[in-house]
Amino acid sequence: MRLAVCAEMVFTELPFTERVRRIHEAGFDVELWDSRSKDIAALKASGAVFSSMTGYTSGSLVDADTADDVVRTAETLIPTALELGVSRMVVHSAELIDGKAARPVYRSNGSMWITGARTLERLGALGEKHGLTFCLENLNTVLDHPGIPLARAKDTLALVEAAGHPNVKMMLDLYHAQLGEGNLIELVRTALPHIGEIQVADVPGRCEPGTGEINYSAVARALVAAGYEGTVGMEAWASGDSMAALEAFRRAFKVEAEESRNSSAFSTEVAL
Repeated sequence: MRLAVCAEMVFTELPFTERVRRIHEAGFDVELWDSRSKDIAALKASGAVFSSMTGYTSGSLVDADTADDVVRTAETLIPTALELGVSRMVVHSAELIDGKAARPVYRSNGSMWITGARTLERLGALGEKHGLTFCLENLNTVLDHPGIPLARAKDTLALVEAAGHPNVKMMLDLYHAQLGEGNLIELVRTALPHIGEIQVADVPGRCEPGTGEINYSAVARALVAAGYEGTVGMEAWASGDSMAALEAFRRAFKVEAEESRNSSAFSTEVAL
């Protein structure tokens, strides 16, 4: 597994480009959100590997009146993604303004499902053209994102499956899933064929692994056992020192993954 860190949420006392350098020097890939306000040339010069970025700026994936805006704005961001070497562009089922629903909707209907799947198909075709993957992220609606329709992990997974395009995957956020649904290890196993990237933070507080109730060491072992070799990104606030938060994240996913592999190798030797 590759490990990435969201530069929007750690080293917040530093200019953004310096945050990226710190994350890169610590050995992690980098996630970023809205790229429009960033110095792209400086970010590229940092030498960092960019895992993902926000892939649209307006419109709702599931709203027939604004779905075209999702595709249109996604297309305008593709040159930035290509310049930075980003491979995954993140979208949500509705438009967010400062993390909140631009137009809150509390009930979904059949039209939303159909529109969402068709919009994802269009994004998939766009991604295929440019060698990118669009990832639909699940969100929680009980705390951070009320009024976002079809946001739960089971809904985003169903939309990705309905789109049926190889350039459309799921950004499985385990922090959001824990708040909304729980049963994380089984969720990972079920969603595995459709996962483009996994994001993590602990509950409560949305800080680094080890600060809350989620047993991320068990999640890491389950990912290894399931054969996951993709990226896990820490989209979390640092509870204290940012470098200490990065190291806690590394311990939860890197060390436990290595221990799981060593355990499997030992079992094989014993059997022989």
